[in-house]
Amino acid sequence: MGIVKLSVVTVSLNQALFLERALTSVLGQDIAELEYIVVDAGSTDGSRDIIDRYCDRLSRVIFENDRGPADGLNKGFSFATGDVFAYVNADDALLPRAARSAIDFLSSHRDVDVVYGNGYLVDSDGTPIRRFRSSPFTTWRFTHGCANVMQQATFIRADAFRRTGGFNVDNATCWDAELLVDLTLSGARMRRRNEYWGVFAVHGSSISGSRQLRAQYESDHRALSRKLSGHASRGNDVSGELVGRLLKWSTDPVGVAWRLADIVRQPRIDGVAR
Repeated sequence: MGIVKLSVVTVSLNQALFLERALTSVLGQDIAELEYIVVDAGSTDGSRDIIDRYCDRLSRVIFENDRGPADGLNKGFSFATGDVFAYVNADDALLPRAARSAIDFLSSHRDVDVVYGNGYLVDSDGTPIRRFRSSPFTTWRFTHGCANVMQQATFIRADAFRRTGGFNVDNATCWDAELLVDLTLSGARMRRRNEYWGVFAVHGSSISGSRQLRAQYESDHRALSRKLSGHASRGNDVSGELVGRLLKWSTDPVGVAWRLADIVRQPRIDGVAR
């Protein structure tokens, strides 16, 4: 039996500048059955007015406080009824036909639990910075700094997600990476596709772009490393991290070529509103 429904969750908190792009990128996906759940923990910047404009096309809207994005995502997915789950942050976006490509792949590859693709990094204006090439994900590669997966281009079978227990609400900065770790530890089978599926915004108020959250990220990452290896920090294994970085670049010449090309010429994204 083929996959018939995709459930997508977006958590929103004061991201009005980007939110409509996220909403339209999901609602515009070319799939027969889409369940779209939006969770807003208390925005005061006009985000709720934007959500209200699209409420007739949303499957569920949850307006209530939470303990952070991981908690909000768990709330959203607790109502999800789809065969496959995905989540798009309020400042990010799906590329056109991303969902269709992912669902078609999972429908024809029953042995795969998680599929993920590539995408683009953009600035606060939506201007492309560079292409993002996902890499194979294993716990060893993650621990040694050579596993990159674009969360915005990731699609997970619902039963595989539920086996993990969902997101760790105590992880305030890299809950998406911890979910991939938990999926791997639970036996989920992952596959990378060399297709463009996601847009990842980096700006001053984002976790990736904020220096203020760096200390919290390091703390969350150390806790995640302990879960994997028992070490206090992946950074203590200097030789292992060096091997990991060498592995990352030596086994992905296409990725190296991308980085060099994007330095010379700005990449272009077709079909995505800024």
